[in-house]
Amino acid sequence: MALRLFNTLMQKLEEFHPADGRTVRMYTCGPTVWNYAHIGNLRTFTFQDILRRWLRYRGYQLRHVMNLTDVDDRIIQESIKAGKSIQEYTAAYTQAFLEDAAALRLERPEYLVKATDHIDDMVALIQKLAERGHTYTSEGSVYFRISTFPGYGKLSHIDFQGILDGARVDTDKYDKENARDFVLWKARKEGEHYWDTPLGPGRPGWHIECSAMSMKYLGETLDIHAGGIDLTFPHHENEIAQSEAATGKPFARFWLHAEHLMVDGQTMSKTLGNFYTLRDVLAKGYAPEAVRYLLASVPYRKRLNFTFEALRAAGAAIERLRNFKLRLETESFPEGSSEAIERRTAEARAAFEETLDDDLNTAGALGAIFDWVRDLNTAMDAGEFKKGNVAAALDLLARFDSIFDVLRPTVHETAISDAEIEALIAERNAARKARDFARADAIRASLAEKGVILEDTKDGVRWKRK
Repeated sequence: MALRLFNTLMQKLEEFHPADGRTVRMYTCGPTVWNYAHIGNLRTFTFQDILRRWLRYRGYQLRHVMNLTDVDDRIIQESIKAGKSIQEYTAAYTQAFLEDAAALRLERPEYLVKATDHIDDMVALIQKLAERGHTYTSEGSVYFRISTFPGYGKLSHIDFQGILDGARVDTDKYDKENARDFVLWKARKEGEHYWDTPLGPGRPGWHIECSAMSMKYLGETLDIHAGGIDLTFPHHENEIAQSEAATGKPFARFWLHAEHLMVDGQTMSKTLGNFYTLRDVLAKGYAPEAVRYLLASVPYRKRLNFTFEALRAAGAAIERLRNFKLRLETESFPEGSSEAIERRTAEARAAFEETLDDDLNTAGALGAIFDWVRDLNTAMDAGEFKKGNVAAALDLLARFDSIFDVLRPTVHETAISDAEIEALIAERNAARKARDFARADAIRASLAEKGVILEDTKDGVRWKRK
């Protein structure tokens, strides 16, 4: 089964292959580093991570660009309030995003690029649009005249006939229904950071940065452009307009959009008290891999309802998988190999791959894995699982975890190392042989305090981190 993805542009599932058959040229909208990323943002970034991992699983190479928007209206306003330069203000939130991404095990894109490092590229693109008659200037700002681009609206599938030419939108934040000419270059305002350029003193508008940076690193036509559904209009619609107006070529072959995250069935907002960053959630004692699991568990084109009950269930699901893996690695099984078990593992792998090929159906993939784990645990209990079946089972778990990446417990810098755990277990074994049970119990209790659980079995001591 070939990989199929839902293309927002065409409003249907389409078979995906990169244009050159080998390397996927992908651009994903990253964070605006004016504050900490919230869990809704992180749901989109987790989807993008699952996407890039699955593309690589299917044998493709990746040339992935993610932008960091480090200049916009909010950044300028907040940096002025804080009495800091744009660079100083955004540095802390850029670092915070990188830390959050690492905690959630989001792979680093091949290119992580800042808007402020590409001002010259944006200016050049605006000049190209001006040469082609797509812009006009008013009070020092440069605007894109959308009436010069007949295809405007083809991504969001909104009918924009009858729009007023020259009615301008100058802010980086505006209503989704607003379809008027948008700013490419904003004239300098008193007290704001600006760049001196051939366009005059000022700064770029929000939309132009993504077009300039994506085409610089990926060429004039991308294979995939992805982001949150809230960016479909106007941001991505405007990207298409300015990019295709400049090049005369299709800007992106596939457009992928992740749906919204809700919290307890409601839109996340600070006024409702249900607004969470990753740091807020981790401070409540939840593991980052549980957050990752929950964010990835619902297919990206469906709304995800974030609840702490669901987060606890995610942690329990991970624990079941880890216990199964521990059983595979430590239990003694009868010699030989069961053909029925091998067939069951092969069926599970096929189901896992087919569901992810079906527009990244993560819920289906998880269902295939958990059904298989249940069946193999039953076979183990009945003595039907054999030593020769272990390798294929561990291979499927590794394939699963190459995409979901939740089996490895998060180890904090202050946590005890694997080597230290093994040394203490050896000391405990020696204490038990010497009938020093007080010492053995003390070691077990000490390890438990450090989040390490011991299990005494007929095959020896097994351990796992909480």
